[in-house]
Amino acid sequence: MHQEPDFLHNLRQELRDGRRWLDRTIVLAYAAAAGLCVVAFTLMADAGFQLFQRIYHWRGGLAVLLWLPAVAIASVWATRRWAPGAAGSGIPQVMVTLDPAIDERQRGRFVSLWLSLSKMVLASAGFAAGLSIGREGPSVQVAAGVMHNARRWFGPHSGISSHALLVAGGAAGIAAAFNAPLAGVVFAIEELSRKLESRSSGLIIAAIVLAGLMGVSAFGNLSYFGRIQVPSLTWHALIPGLCVAIASGVLGGLFAKVMAASLTSPGERMNRLRARFPLRFAAGGAVAIAVIGLVTGGATFGAGSEAVKRMLAGEADVPSFYVTLKFIATWLSAWVGVPGGIFAPSLSIGAGVGHNVATLMSSDAIAPALIAMGMAAFLAAVTQAPLTAFIIVMEMVDGHSMVLSLMASAMLASLISRMLARPLYETLAHYMASSASAPTEAPVQAAPSHGSQGRG
Repeated sequence: MHQEPDFLHNLRQELRDGRRWLDRTIVLAYAAAAGLCVVAFTLMADAGFQLFQRIYHWRGGLAVLLWLPAVAIASVWATRRWAPGAAGSGIPQVMVTLDPAIDERQRGRFVSLWLSLSKMVLASAGFAAGLSIGREGPSVQVAAGVMHNARRWFGPHSGISSHALLVAGGAAGIAAAFNAPLAGVVFAIEELSRKLESRSSGLIIAAIVLAGLMGVSAFGNLSYFGRIQVPSLTWHALIPGLCVAIASGVLGGLFAKVMAASLTSPGERMNRLRARFPLRFAAGGAVAIAVIGLVTGGATFGAGSEAVKRMLAGEADVPSFYVTLKFIATWLSAWVGVPGGIFAPSLSIGAGVGHNVATLMSSDAIAPALIAMGMAAFLAAVTQAPLTAFIIVMEMVDGHSMVLSLMASAMLASLISRMLARPLYETLAHYMASSASAPTEAPVQAAPSHGSQGRG
């Protein structure tokens, strides 16, 4: 027979181990700091994009054609010069650090306090330029860098590993960035760790929730896109819903394939030009992004969150080719090498898919539902992490009444994507790990090869 737990004995044992409680306190303090850093990054990114909008509305097209390439070139130069590990999204970088084959010296090339600070500044510059980037992927690297710094305070027998700290930090970044703690926990399991260490899972989840609370404290306990009004979905919504999921799955799979090919094929002709003339390549890509933004009346500039809000409110004034041009602008923004993610732009592309299907099939009554399904489906197709995708969207639109439809669209889109492309973040992480471990002739040339990959 198993003996029943002795509450008083166990309580005394817990209270007696002061070192364990000190370690827990350190982890939670760093989790709070990580959440506050993500909050600060959010404010910086918002301020950067507001600066861009003022310039855009002040002088219009000519100012944008000069400003956007200039800031993009400066950001790429600063990234390559001082923080090559900050380029790209940040999610692949954190995934690399979770590889047991990566030693502590190599890990410092992908996560550190310096890279967290650099990521915040350089990604905010990308928003100030008006590039089609998101802040959620970078928030993962920012928070992971802060959390990983806690390891210096632990003894050899603390039981809290660097792996646990990195998982907690990366998930805390998602929780704080999206104001969605549940999405952070699922992201930790589905995308980062695949499993949580039993001895530290409770502490990891507590750290994720605490970091998420920092975002709630700063911005309020509100859904990112508000609460959508969705009528009861009947069998009449089946065909439009399938169209959204299938279209998002195909487009998301193609997006992941194009991204991976662009960022992991150094022998390809355009990538050879990118490696040889990185600033000129950034200038050319930035000019193309500026032209696309001007053609769409500014709709493709930035993360696309405002366009999503207008579509959900039934006030969309985005052009019918918004999906195609936002797709291209986001891909180019990733390719030029400026730090920034693809989560928010992916949501806006998916929203555009849902909006287009609703318009083509005269399904205005269920348009908000189709838009939300498109967001979940496209994000799931790009990341091939359907659980994270549908939970993020559910929490962002307060769509608890749409759990089954969001889950189904995310699962179907992810399945279609897997037939077209390999998992994007895993592909980028594997390439970055190979680049980090490959011998190089000169450190100056080695930096761009591993630091300019990945978008999250």
